[in-house]
Amino acid sequence: MARRRSDERGSAAVEIALLAPMLGTLVLIVIFGGRLALARQTVQAAAADAARAASIARTATEAERSARQIAQGTMSNQGVKCATASIDVDTSGFATPVGTAATTTVTITCDLATADLTLPLPGTVRVSAASSSELDVYRGRR
Repeated sequence: MARRRSDERGSAAVEIALLAPMLGTLVLIVIFGGRLALARQTVQAAAADAARAASIARTATEAERSARQIAQGTMSNQGVKCATASIDVDTSGFATPVGTAATTTVTITCDLATADLTLPLPGTVRVSAASSSELDVYRGRR
């Protein structure tokens, strides 16, 4: 076994002391990216669920109420907490006559606090998603 020179003593401790903060930061960035991706997927799923719920409603008013309730429930169940949230439901398809193709569209915009995503920094990250669902062509609309 080779002997270490006396001027190299303690160099491993110095290397660890220099690398540990960088590795810790890298781990935090990876966790932040994963949590952000999960939040984006949840907002997209909430928009899709809400659009589907709106498309099977009987009236435009019921569609809007149902879409908002489903979107909020989906995000709440997945633990996504928006600092500010906007849920826009386009129910203009209910005004088209029966026999005409129409859709409902739900757009969700969610501002996520970066502190909730593991990165202890001030500020927010905006996540938005939209989804459409077709209304039944031959179903009565009000």
